[in-house]
Amino acid sequence: MKRQAPKRVVCIGGGTGTFVALRGLKQYPVNLSAIVTMSDSGGSNRRIRDEFGLLPTSDIRQCLVALSDENGGIGLLRKLFMYRFEKGKGIAGMTFGNLFMAALTDIVGTQEEAIRQTGKVLRIKGAVIPVTLTETNLHATYEDGTTVSEEHLIDEPLHDGRLRIVKAYLTPKATPNPEAVAAIRGADMIVLGPGDLYTSLLPNVLVEGVADALHGTKADIVYVLNLMTKFGQTYNFTATDHLRVLEGIIGKSVDHVLVNTKPIPAKALSIYAKYHEMPVVDDLPRNSYFQVVTGNLISSALYQKSSADALVRSLIRHSSDRLAAALAAIINI
Repeated sequence: MKRQAPKRVVCIGGGTGTFVALRGLKQYPVNLSAIVTMSDSGGSNRRIRDEFGLLPTSDIRQCLVALSDENGGIGLLRKLFMYRFEKGKGIAGMTFGNLFMAALTDIVGTQEEAIRQTGKVLRIKGAVIPVTLTETNLHATYEDGTTVSEEHLIDEPLHDGRLRIVKAYLTPKATPNPEAVAAIRGADMIVLGPGDLYTSLLPNVLVEGVADALHGTKADIVYVLNLMTKFGQTYNFTATDHLRVLEGIIGKSVDHVLVNTKPIPAKALSIYAKYHEMPVVDDLPRNSYFQVVTGNLISSALYQKSSADALVRSLIRHSSDRLAAALAAIINI
């Protein structure tokens, strides 16, 4: 009897949400790829872009670590790649992994090859694919006409974060990485999210050609709904609001939406409330063109960030194991 080839699963996003999804899915017998946003402009990524002239590497680094081998001595390398320096003039706030890839780019000649070689060092299960190799920035225009021209200013707004975004776009226009387009076209399942809608997920599908590839794919498209709203991006958004924006840009309907139903701990809610953020209300219809999959999808631990990390991070995150199990059930693996 001929052995069936592993299902091809493509995760599209960036940041901690994609990290969580990949870390769980790599435990399953799938052919796994991560397509990662390349427009981040905050924190150490700003310095990578300004001082080294490279594309942002933080989301790439997180995906590489998520897919890395967790057996044997490689575990120490995983910790090293996530280590953020807390001391040192000019180096505080930087991660070892970002500096490693900057140095490796000088050695091997291109950032794309440096990503591949870093994957070999970490013995990753799968592939990490930059969505584009074009140097580009994310822009957002709000309902009052204000336009913000960098991703980190959308993520951590200096303007009124209650305003809704009416248009998001990349400048200059970004050419898609052919490997990303090929992965989408050949996928059996495509996982969108979890992650901030406008700064982790949409920068991927705003790259020219990516939405077209999604529109033409025969894969099951699964949208993992965020746990919380995001001030400056999705203030007061319900689940339907998230889906409306996403489908409006990809030009295609999703097949499944994963929704967490376990209550967020009160301690976390009180902290989120200070930032004008709240759990996303599930107002999705149950008899529609997509299937709503519900369950306990969250981790019980509250995330603690490094004191050297200047960016705001999510306190509550999806559970890698629970999220992966829900995705595996959809694709029957």
